[in-house]
Amino acid sequence: MADFLLALAQSGYPTDGNVLAQAERFAKRASDANAHLLAFPENFMCPRPLRAQELRDMSEPLDGPFVRAIGACARRHGLWIVFNMSEANPAGGPPFNTAVVVDDAGEVRGSYRKCHLYDAHAVRESDRMSAGSALCAPIQTPFCTLGVGICYDLRFPELSRHLALAGCDLLVIPSAWHDGPHKARHWQTLLAARAIENECYVAGICHAGSRFVGTSLVANPLGSIVACGPATSDAQGPEALVLARIDTQAVAETRDAMPVLDHRRPGLYQL
Repeated sequence: MADFLLALAQSGYPTDGNVLAQAERFAKRASDANAHLLAFPENFMCPRPLRAQELRDMSEPLDGPFVRAIGACARRHGLWIVFNMSEANPAGGPPFNTAVVVDDAGEVRGSYRKCHLYDAHAVRESDRMSAGSALCAPIQTPFCTLGVGICYDLRFPELSRHLALAGCDLLVIPSAWHDGPHKARHWQTLLAARAIENECYVAGICHAGSRFVGTSLVANPLGSIVACGPATSDAQGPEALVLARIDTQAVAETRDAMPVLDHRRPGLYQL
């Protein structure tokens, strides 16, 4: 399938604390819009801001009830879904910040543990979460080859380049991008830059909480913003379902016209 519809659920903490009901509402809206793939932001599993111990207590394995519930939601609505969870650490340490991809039959098709933890601007994610030790493997879907990064990963171009070289047409970046001076500009610029330099679609889904920038968006292989959600300061409210048409043929055409990936000279880039 060269052409498909991507839906970004710019969701916040549910007012009633019911994350699964929130997922159901967004999934129905996406299905009604004939979307094929729905993506939720970072912090999606959390019903509210949580302390480190609360995150650990809430964490579950990949075959736990939370993943099964989202899988059932995907099956009911005929959607592939990308979502984040607090994954229990088998070694007993802090949980992993993990993105999971389930297909429209509710089966897990891939997962990725966030590698780059956000220890900056007085925030220390490493006090709450363990870092993953491997980049995402490309995930084959009926409509594209999908790659996943999480939030702070966006600032590390090597991760996106790795996924592009592995054949990904679309990079999905679930995020809770903190607001602050220059942060909204960084968010939009980096998403567009990753699309331009890798000649693929890049989708950033940001949490709609007041501490974050919102502005979930999709950049095409030329770096143009083809869909964008509201900022958290928007008077209409920050929650939104953002829809974007993805054309994988445009990825092939862009890479054919300017074969940047083929023109790399990796031997010159060694430190």
